This record gives sequence, C-alpha cells and structure tokens, in this order.
Amino acid sequence: MRGNPWVALRPGDDVAALASRVHSAHQMFVEHADYVEVRSVVRDSWLRSRSSGVDPDRSTGSSPLSGLELERYRSTHPMALVRPVVRKLLVEDAADTGLLIAISDAKGRLLWVEGDTAAKDRALSMNFAEGADWSEGSAGTNAPGTALALDHSVQIFGAEHFSRVVHEWSCTAAPVHDPNTGRILGAIDITGGPRVAIPEVLSLIRATVAAAESELRFHVIGQPLDSGTRLELLGARPALVRDGDRIPLSRRHAEILVLLIEHPEGMSGEHIAVLLDENELDPVTVRAEISRLRKILGADVVGSRPYRLHGHVASDVGEVRAGLERGDARAALGSYSGPLLPFSDAPGVYRVREELRTRVQAALLRSGDASLLRRWTESADGRDDSAVWSAYLSTLDRGSSLYAQVKAQIALLDRELG
Repeated sequence: MRGNPWVALRPGDDVAALASRVHSAHQMFVEHADYVEVRSVVRDSWLRSRSSGVDPDRSTGSSPLSGLELERYRSTHPMALVRPVVRKLLVEDAADTGLLIAISDAKGRLLWVEGDTAAKDRALSMNFAEGADWSEGSAGTNAPGTALALDHSVQIFGAEHFSRVVHEWSCTAAPVHDPNTGRILGAIDITGGPRVAIPEVLSLIRATVAAAESELRFHVIGQPLDSGTRLELLGARPALVRDGDRIPLSRRHAEILVLLIEHPEGMSGEHIAVLLDENELDPVTVRAEISRLRKILGADVVGSRPYRLHGHVASDVGEVRAGLERGDARAALGSYSGPLLPFSDAPGVYRVREELRTRVQAALLRSGDASLLRRWTESADGRDDSAVWSAYLSTLDRGSSLYAQVKAQIALLDRELG
C-alpha cells in the first residue's frame, strides 16, 4: 500500500471498491492468513488483536464502568480539563451529522461519548458507550485503541476494524499528551460513516489535540501544588495543613475547595453559586470569597475564567478515594475521619458527601471484615447503619454476649427507623 499509512481514504479512492477489498482481506485474515493486502498499520494491529485473544465475532467494549463509579473516575481525570476544548471544536457542530465524538483515558476506556443522538443510540449495539473499554487488547483494531497502542494519530475504515460488529463504522483518533511530561493522557476520536476516514478529518483531530495540549500547558497534572500542603475536609474542622501548620478554613472556603476539586475542568461563578446555595448566591459574592481564598492558598493556585485549581491538591478525601480505587477498605476507612463538611448544606457538597459515604460503606460490606465493620458502627456515619450492623452480626459467634448485644441494637434501630 502506498502513501501515508495513517490515512484510510485518499482523494480519488473508490469507496465501494475499497470497502469490498478490505472486507475480503479481513475474511482471509480471520481464516488464519498472516499476510493480506491492507495497510501495514492495520495488518499489524490485526496481528496484535489476534494474539491478544480478541474474537472478531464477539461484542466489543467490555468491562464497563457506570453510575457513580464512572462519574467519580472521569470527573477527576486529566482529560476532563480538555473536554471544554473538544466540545467547542468538535461536539457543538456534531448534531444531526451522524458523527460521534469520544474522549478516552490512556488505557482506552471511553470517558465521554457525545454528538448525534441517533448515532449514539445506534452505537450502543456495539457497546461504543461511556465507561466501555475500547483498548486494542479488548476491542481489537479501532481508532482510539490503536492510536493509543501506537502513540500516533490513525484512521480506521469500515472492515479495517478487527471486530465485525464495527464494520459499518469508520473512525479517526489521536492521542493526547501531558505537555509537561510527555506521557499519554488519553485520546480524542471521531466516529461515523466513511467520510470520517478522509485526510481532512485526520487534520481536524490533530488540530483539536494541539488545542487541547495547549490548554493543558497551564496545568501541572498529577503533581501536588506543594509537597507540604494538604487539605483536611473530613469532619467539622476543615483546614489547610502547610509544612506542619494547620490553617483553619471557613465553611464557605472549604465548600468552594470541595467543588473545585470535583470539577478540575473549571467552573463559572454562576455554577459555583448554584452548587453552594439552591437559592443561588450572587456571583459577586463567589468572586469575593475566591479572592480571599487566593490569599490563603497563593495567588497562582486558583485560576479564573473558569475558576479552577492549577494542579492536584492532596487531601484526606483523595486519600479515602485512593484506598477505595485500590480495593483497600482498611486504608480507606483509616483515612475516613468523618463525614465531608457535615455542617454544610450546599447541594454540591451534599452530593459528594453522600457519594463518599456510600462508597466507603459498600467497601466495608464487601470486605466482610469484622474489625472494620465494628469501627464503622462506632462512627458518626455508622451508628444508625442497619446494613453494616447486620453484616457485623453475621461475623459473630451466635453464643457470644456480643452477638446478643448487636442483635439488640439492630432491633432498636428497626423500631426507631421503622
């Protein structure tokens, strides 16, 4: 095959003839031919897909994340920082075009899939959906997965996909790098019909990636703002701990920090105001509070337009989540010193507080560890948690006095809580 190996369709190509030729080549390859007449980048990817055990006839995009787990993961992922750029350059004009715009992480998991509504519904049949794993090793040859595998922009046309269920689609994708370290953060992809595989779309994706990486130059991804700085947001006494000194935070400053940590892509003053107070604070009040917060954190820490933190902030909330993501319930509970800002009635804080409490509780129930379950029942969150009390009861010897005491406590909760 001549020309640029990363481009699928060239000017003057007969699309129908190319589709037929690639389909025949795919059929031959699946029947265990090692050499077929396709682009070298596609043939090599087919070989990798086959050696990884990918079945061309099975469904794609396995191991989905969903619900709160997906929301938590992608909201704190570095690719959330480039989503506004991608939406402006690609998504806003994708309605009624048959096109989908996807953003993945560095392992090929789809974080966001947006664009034409009908196309999004059709793509569900091949599990091209938020939370699905589209790495090359899982889904076979596909633009985002192969772009990540090769660390290069690439186009995949129709039957060049290893999985047959994807043959009616074409796609173009390119990896996104942290401009400060060079490491891959994820990929940006356009999926649709054959016209997605023309050179102009590859140029469009590369330009979008360039704009995204330019945006990322303002962030030091994955690095703490200051190795001696840590936020304590769990419990009733929020504080900034810097080089051993504990600086108390006001309720409002603590609430704003929680929201900024949860939205690394940035927020407008109006958005912050809504999440702080259902009656909507005046954005002028939010600006004044953030101005005061800058004096505590440092003038270069909180960016504006939109408001966001420049860099990662170490916190007790982050430590709890790290333990949960490792599946280490003991470490998560050890870092969970109490509810997140229990005195706050801000809607945005309440949502995070409940999400964190629910995840810790679920981890403890999965663990079945009697000592961890007991510690939870002794905490502010666990005193009235009948599910954990019941799980704790199941770990005890039925003949012990402790078993009788715990059973009595459960009966009391049942009467009080109905």
